[in-house]
Amino acid sequence: CPPDQLVLQVPTWVLLEGDTITLRCRARKDTSVTRVRFYHEEKDLGGSLRRTQLTLFPLQLHHSGRYRCSGWVGFGLSQSAAVPVTVH
Repeated sequence: CPPDQLVLQVPTWVLLEGDTITLRCRARKDTSVTRVRFYHEEKDLGGSLRRTQLTLFPLQLHHSGRYRCSGWVGFGLSQSAAVPVTVH
């Protein structure tokens, strides 16, 4: 299974300190994703077997950086490209 089958969706509006945002990890073909884990600057933020989104609140400057997710799609482990998040 191709490594970029997952897409990490992040809000496109300007992110301000104190905001609440949700990052979503989705498979390109809308197939189900399991055992999702989220990463911030390659640090594993953990995850759960069923959760496919990560909510950050209240946003702080240290939340800025590159995020990606990994998870199982079908029988293979897949991961998303890194997506930059900038908090103002």
